[in-house]
Amino acid sequence: MKRLIYLCILLMCSISISAQSADKLYDEGKKLYDQEQYKEAVPKLQAAADKGHKKAQYRLGRCYDKGYGVKENDQKAFELYQKSAKQDYAKAMFQLGKCYMKGKGVTANQEEARKWIKRAIGDEKHGDEILKDLRKAKADGEEATRILTLIGKNK
Repeated sequence: MKRLIYLCILLMCSISISAQSADKLYDEGKKLYDQEQYKEAVPKLQAAADKGHKKAQYRLGRCYDKGYGVKENDQKAFELYQKSAKQDYAKAMFQLGKCYMKGKGVTANQEEARKWIKRAIGDEKHGDEILKDLRKAKADGEEATRILTLIGKNK
């Protein structure tokens, strides 16, 4: 009898999650992510990502990239960044470019890296922010200098 009750509760929970909109799932997942409650955030982000939500795909990619709430998985992170980037999400384009640059989850390809990073920087909403952060980080790290050199903005 306990098993039946547990099964019913589990079924109701899964139905309620699938009925929620992708935006609502993303908002709930992002809130948990921002509070560093990654294990709780991942199922909501996954559900929104499965519904094609580009920001959820990006944020879930970050989880797999950094091992937040899940086992680190470069290939899974790459695939999620790619799905999001193909929907023109600049932050995902930038991370996808870095994956290509480093050969992280994919075979290194500097031309693909350049293409995706340039597209990210060219984005009206996030491009200037990405470029500004890169220039600020240049003094602190080799990676920022490498990216700026790759895209011809190392001034």
